[in-house]
Amino acid sequence: MMATPSTTLRLALVCVVLNGAALQGFPALGSAQPLPEHQPELSATTNHEETSPSITLKGSVWRAKPGIVFLKTPVGLLTLSSKTTLKDMRASQSVSFWIHGSSMAVEIRKRADDSLVHRYLTGPVAKGSGDTKELIRWTPDGDTSFHCGTHESQISALHDGDPVTVEVDDTGTIIGVHDLQFDLQIGQVPPGGSEAHVLLNGTVSKLKSNFIFFRTPVGVINVNAKIGIKNAKVGQTMTLHVHHHSVVADLTPANGTAPKHRFITGPLEFSTPDRTGVRFWTPAGEQTFPTDRGKSSLAGVKEGNPITVELNGDGTVVDFHRFN
Repeated sequence: MMATPSTTLRLALVCVVLNGAALQGFPALGSAQPLPEHQPELSATTNHEETSPSITLKGSVWRAKPGIVFLKTPVGLLTLSSKTTLKDMRASQSVSFWIHGSSMAVEIRKRADDSLVHRYLTGPVAKGSGDTKELIRWTPDGDTSFHCGTHESQISALHDGDPVTVEVDDTGTIIGVHDLQFDLQIGQVPPGGSEAHVLLNGTVSKLKSNFIFFRTPVGVINVNAKIGIKNAKVGQTMTLHVHHHSVVADLTPANGTAPKHRFITGPLEFSTPDRTGVRFWTPAGEQTFPTDRGKSSLAGVKEGNPITVELNGDGTVVDFHRFN
């Protein structure tokens, strides 16, 4: 069944709303919160763990029609939509998607030869020094200057800080100014071999069934608690990491005091032959945890299958949870 807007995660980049002007192609949602005015400096060498929000995903076309495409990604369904572009999406194309601070990049390439079909770059205007014919955009390779081409008058009418989405080509020239929206479901733990990455900070604003409504700088995100998050409560602050095939969720009460909880979900990997410890990825690197409090939960679980370890504020194991 095709997903509807009510079932997808609304990730509108209202985070770069500046001076009351919403980022072109990203309508301001009433529930969204603006990003901090000053974002960390972005570069090709920036560590994802040091920049929030950040998302890196690659998707394959599931369904498409003019102006809208549904993509399967390692974390769930990603939907791109536009009134002015995305008219020629095909199953033979792949999509790479990045959010990095206040910037976004989308690349559509042919699977057969990796040739570029479309490249969209979104973010606040930063014009080249003394040259209104140049526009600086963040890309996965770092800040890059693009020539305005035939869109010089349209771009020159903007001020530094104004949000805009542009399409660029391989020659470093802007070839279009488009609206572009996206929706994303975070509903599954990425499979092994995935290069998925998500880092978001926010607050739990609502709970319904298995879903956590997670208010972040890029909007209210609908996160499926079945990815390993237990007993979330409204008002708690949450940091969500998705990295390759691991998910780490940190929950802290609204007042910032104990009890704090961390839930780490990843493939079961025993660190010792006698199975007295298990190894997980964490934002601080690989860590090993004793299994003495989780023998019943771990019994019968095969290595490689996902499992969740719950930690308290001191980093002590509270329990292990089988993955549902």
